[in-house]
Amino acid sequence: MKEQTPAASVDEIFTKSSVAVTLKVHFFVFVFCLIFFYEFGSHEILSQFEDVAYELKQRRILKGISGAVIPGEILAMLGPSGSGKTTLLTALAGRLSGSRLSGTITYNGRPFSSATKRATGFVTQDDVLHPHLTVGETLVYTALLRLPSSLTSAEKARHAASVGARLGLTRCWDSIVGGPLTRGVSGGERKRVSIGQEMLVNPGLLLLDEPTSGLDSTNASRLVSTTLRGLADGGRTVVMTIHQPSSRIFYEFDKVLLLCDGSPLFFGKGSDALGYFSGVGFAPNVAMNPADFLLDLANGVSTSNVDSDEGRAEIQKTLVAAYMTNLSDSEINVADDDGSSLRFSRKEPISTRWPNSWWLQFSVLFTRGIKERRHDAFSILKVVEVLVVAIMSGLIWWQSNTSHLQDQVGLFFFYSSFWGFYPLFQAIFTFPQECTILSKERSSGMYRLSSYFMARTLGDLPMELVLPAVAYTITYWMAGLKAKIGSFLLGLLVLLYSVMCTQGLGLALGAVVMDSKSAITLGSVIMLTSLLSSGYYAQHVPRFVGWIKYISIPQYTYKLLLASQYAPGETYPCAANKTCRVEDFPAIATVGLDGLVVSVITMAVLLVGYRLIAYISLMRIGVTRN
Repeated sequence: MKEQTPAASVDEIFTKSSVAVTLKVHFFVFVFCLIFFYEFGSHEILSQFEDVAYELKQRRILKGISGAVIPGEILAMLGPSGSGKTTLLTALAGRLSGSRLSGTITYNGRPFSSATKRATGFVTQDDVLHPHLTVGETLVYTALLRLPSSLTSAEKARHAASVGARLGLTRCWDSIVGGPLTRGVSGGERKRVSIGQEMLVNPGLLLLDEPTSGLDSTNASRLVSTTLRGLADGGRTVVMTIHQPSSRIFYEFDKVLLLCDGSPLFFGKGSDALGYFSGVGFAPNVAMNPADFLLDLANGVSTSNVDSDEGRAEIQKTLVAAYMTNLSDSEINVADDDGSSLRFSRKEPISTRWPNSWWLQFSVLFTRGIKERRHDAFSILKVVEVLVVAIMSGLIWWQSNTSHLQDQVGLFFFYSSFWGFYPLFQAIFTFPQECTILSKERSSGMYRLSSYFMARTLGDLPMELVLPAVAYTITYWMAGLKAKIGSFLLGLLVLLYSVMCTQGLGLALGAVVMDSKSAITLGSVIMLTSLLSSGYYAQHVPRFVGWIKYISIPQYTYKLLLASQYAPGETYPCAANKTCRVEDFPAIATVGLDGLVVSVITMAVLLVGYRLIAYISLMRIGVTRN
């Protein structure tokens, strides 16, 4: 099918999606999903891991863990907090790299690759979502980005609606997701949205970290026994960590891996777990949930031993030794259960291409970004802040004229200062706030970094330039500056140009440091240094620090604003019955009214250069090194 740009009819797509969800997803949607799963999700993945170990800060997090899970199976990782479940799951997702990770992890007999990344779904324990998007928008935008370009935008939206219905998200389809600072859907619903994002691509390997967290017993059981079991029965490989499952959920697991302080205590069929531990001398005295019994053992708790630190440590040591003794037999049994599965071979290679073109990725990200940030860009607090500053500036410099040249020059320097700090601090928060989401989406191979970066920076410009334009317009005419439309427009362009340059500096600082507080401190030092060297406060700057003005955005802004208002040779009343040339005024003579082209070009270099630094810094996020 011919690829169509989603940005042209996004509202129509959401409207149709809402109708589909309201009607419980018509039969043709269901049929479409079956066709989709068959045609685009038919890649099965056998995951094997052998002697996997991981060290962090001289502490062994994982200690030689081995196992395998084949298509059609659900592997559950059990263990107390800090046992290494999430670390191992992250390693299986290909997101735990570095020299401290050892052992062998293969997917259909091959190491992790870009193709595997796009065929793998990973649901983190913390829900990483855009808080201001609705549930429907979140799933539809994910579908537009992750599903192949052979599907139309409408088909992708219908598929998103069907996934939402399967996860019980019909009721909250048009509710915003919310977050720590924004009220939205419940925690359980957010978890299902996260799972839905991965289910959209019907991954060959689905990894979930605590997927039942925040769900009641009934919904948790339904999620595992219906949704995840349905995916496994359809040929998917499902691996999950879970904390204290009910007995109903436990018996849905085909295999169980029990961990204790990074060491394996059991790996095999869940139905064989009680028999195995009975064979090594640890049997439950009463009928109980097998998961509770396994977690008791992992914590070193047994009815036959005194509950003490020494007793718990001795039980754990005994269980680790017993597992290592039986490890070779266990490995043979894993292979013998279904030898053909372990000799699994792909029917066809998994595509390594991006699912969509650069332009489609850019279009979707651009539209999504505007919808997500429209609330912050024009929040009441920001609008009131800028309007108050603009009106107060207009009142303080009310109807000034060239007879008070120092006042007018001070106004231009104030604007160079204020619109140096304001966009700088706004831009600094951009990438640190989105780092987690960017890492998640890039790790899943959702889009190119270049398409995200261009959509993020270009999408911000219209919203970030409106407030300075309004503020400058108010102050300009209240202050009684030159009543020429050319001078006004030229000054406005200079100010907006400066905002874009300063914004680039903020983006670079945020991307390099990736810590808002540190970046703000560094940005304040840079901006204050630039202001002090701009030629307004001091006309005679020593040479050994005078070079700073050549990279000072406020200095170039100040100079160009002066040039937009005053021309060489223009005079002003400097004494009784005496006029002087404007360019000889000390605060103007320091920067001069010449060399304007050089100033414009230098600012262009800074505008592009800072953004290039930001882009290069972002290249390290969401990249998995084999």
